[in-house]
Amino acid sequence: MTDTVKGPASYFPSIEKKHGRPIAEWKEIIRSSPLTKHMELVSLLKTEHGLGHGHANALVAHTLAEPNPK
Repeated sequence: MTDTVKGPASYFPSIEKKHGRPIAEWKEIIRSSPLTKHMELVSLLKTEHGLGHGHANALVAHTLAEPNPK
């Protein structure tokens, strides 16, 4: 039986295919930004990197939900 990926991670294959970067690279862009608010980060990905709202939102939501690796 295969598990269906749900939530923000379900966007990851299409993000990688459409934008040509691995998810780890997108997450590093988010983590290295001085911005901290969800919608500020979504806006950054949209304006600076050309992502659509759904893809940017999924990346930010998934990244911010992860434990902070400090």
